[in-house]
Amino acid sequence: MLVKTSGIVFRSVKFSETSIITDIFTEELGLRSYIISGVRSKKAKVSAGLLQVMSLVDTVVYHREDKDLCRIKEIKAAYLFESIPFNIQKGAIGLFLLEIMQKTIKEREKNQPLFTFLFNTICYLDVTKDPIYNFHLAVMLKLSAYLGFLPSGMYTEQSPFFDMQEGTFTAQPPLNNNYLEGELSRLLGIFLKTNIENAHEIKLTRQNRENLLTGLINYYRFHVEGLPEINAHRILKTVLEG
Repeated sequence: MLVKTSGIVFRSVKFSETSIITDIFTEELGLRSYIISGVRSKKAKVSAGLLQVMSLVDTVVYHREDKDLCRIKEIKAAYLFESIPFNIQKGAIGLFLLEIMQKTIKEREKNQPLFTFLFNTICYLDVTKDPIYNFHLAVMLKLSAYLGFLPSGMYTEQSPFFDMQEGTFTAQPPLNNNYLEGELSRLLGIFLKTNIENAHEIKLTRQNRENLLTGLINYYRFHVEGLPEINAHRILKTVLEG
């Protein structure tokens, strides 16, 4: 059957001389894989640019639940980027967040709240004029809520340790030794109370920003089974420090 759905391009790989296989997180069907023939030919009706990672698209797809690989009947841009392709910091943050999405989102079913959050987050990154040094940290925390492991409790002087395995603030250092303490735990508590749009108002040193990102990646490792190695944060670190 034909299904009309918006989507976010997660991955595109060469399949043959003229064809591409693309993974798209769709609004109506969850994460799905599609083959598009002829996209790499001179007479292609579909621009390869539409299938670059992080592209936001509107599609009409042939859908069969018993097939892992279907075809796309129609595809067009759902949103045209204004700044991400031309801003090295926004591009690096976008690619880092996309890697997090790729490696944590596997569901082949509709998840409207998650899709709307991701779509709107990418659009906001594109249009915002505010500083974006803290953007990825705020998004990772908000995304954890949609993935089912938002940290619980709150930072206080009585609960100054964040237990990464249990996902909660505690009064004593946890026995598992996997925790944030001191300034990092305090900053995590601030991010939990701050909207993405206001994350730039949080004052962080470069070192604290880097350490908090490392802590959040480790936190994801505890709560996403089989999470592959995250690589894009190394490029992100270089770009944000430049």
